[in-house]
Amino acid sequence: QLSGDVAAPLCRTPFTGRPSDLTPYGADEFMKYRSPLVSRYASKEMAYNFSDRKKFTTWRKLWIYLAKAEKALGLPITDEQIQEMESHEKDIDFAMAAEEERKLRHDVMAHVHTFAHCCPTAAPIIHLGATSCYVGDNTDLIMLRDGFDILLPKLARVIDRLAKFAEKNANLPTLGFTHYQPAQLTTVGKRACLWLQDLTMDMRNLQRARDDLRFRGVKGTTGTQASFLQLFQGDHEKVEELDRLVTEMAAFKKSYLVTGQTYSRKVDIDCLSTLASLGATVHKICTDIRLLANLKEIEEPFEKEQIGSSAMPYKRNPMRAERCCSLARHLLALMSDPLQTAAVQWLERTLDDSANRRISLPESFLTADIILSTLQNITEGLVVYPKVIERHIRHELPFMATENIIMAMVKAGGNRQDCHEKIRVLSQEAAAVVKQEGGDNDLLARVQRDPYFAPILGQLDAILDPKTFIGRAPQQVTRFLSEEVHPLLEPYRAKMDVKIELEL
Repeated sequence: QLSGDVAAPLCRTPFTGRPSDLTPYGADEFMKYRSPLVSRYASKEMAYNFSDRKKFTTWRKLWIYLAKAEKALGLPITDEQIQEMESHEKDIDFAMAAEEERKLRHDVMAHVHTFAHCCPTAAPIIHLGATSCYVGDNTDLIMLRDGFDILLPKLARVIDRLAKFAEKNANLPTLGFTHYQPAQLTTVGKRACLWLQDLTMDMRNLQRARDDLRFRGVKGTTGTQASFLQLFQGDHEKVEELDRLVTEMAAFKKSYLVTGQTYSRKVDIDCLSTLASLGATVHKICTDIRLLANLKEIEEPFEKEQIGSSAMPYKRNPMRAERCCSLARHLLALMSDPLQTAAVQWLERTLDDSANRRISLPESFLTADIILSTLQNITEGLVVYPKVIERHIRHELPFMATENIIMAMVKAGGNRQDCHEKIRVLSQEAAAVVKQEGGDNDLLARVQRDPYFAPILGQLDAILDPKTFIGRAPQQVTRFLSEEVHPLLEPYRAKMDVKIELEL
């Protein structure tokens, strides 16, 4: 993709493998590695958020903010200079900037020269008193903040769709599993609330990390603001006001009071840890969906013409959930980068953070972005198969009902120990049929044939009603959605109707 607002069209001529077969527009596209996070997965808005155009136009905005604030505080900067800078904020000559960087080996100075070339009047005051991290770090903080602003509504929509699913299935009994072995019954909606609870924690974590972000502001080469103090002839109040004005123009409420040359790299840890935690949540949810798909109880959406396997036409692979798990692992792995970067920053800063952060910061947000888009698509189209769920319950419920049968016999005048022994023997016989012969669970039939249980035969249907085994699951769903989920979603109601057309 060319450096511009619109990508150039790809070449349409047949490609035989020779670079000469490609037009100039297509050559660079297919002859070098392209990150799948951008070319295959991430949304346009998140891809733009970490694009060169967003980055370098933000640098120019920051130079304009600085000039405006310096002028307001008395430095000899003219309206003409500021207007000239504003008129050229977006028309970046990327080819010139690249050539300047090749010569200067410094990306910020390359763009200072490029900006100055189209703003000759303003050239003397561009970047006045600033260090490279004034544009570099402040732009990173803006991108982090804007990245959270893209993610939060997407996470809200996932929670909203899953909440509707939980409410719809609040009363549908299903086997619970511990150790992936059949356990006491729950409901499909209650299980979805376990997923929702983790997502609501992620929602609060992302919002807190976003709101905790501050601006680096104007702090100078080692964070002492010495250059600005010199510009304002020792006036400390003007230097503080300069910092406040630029911070306000960039739409931050606060700036960090102390920095080195950079803002503390623990800020990156704070941001990326919330995304990694979200990755863990999504991996768990989608693993559950994959397990349930194997049981044929729940499936993700499946398109009419979608192919599950090139060799096995009958297959309906949970590829969306698998994609989420695959990308979530990458998101978890990225967490090690900011931890190690913060640990090895020497004194006021070293430059070994730069190359790493160019990769780890954008990739974390790009990965979280596509995970949420895919999960929204999944939660909007989850399919439940109640008859399959019912069959699985019938297969296991007689074993789970043995304690209830014992209690009913005791109430009818029986001896608990005698009843326990009867049930134990019958249960083992039924288990042998299931495990050794591959038959169905016939424990109920054995109980019905045994004269010992005659006093309660009329109660067996009620005793084995699955809804008597789900406890307070439906009530828990109702209360959880009402008290925890719906209030959390309220600020995002206006953004709830966005549908995801997932490109597979």
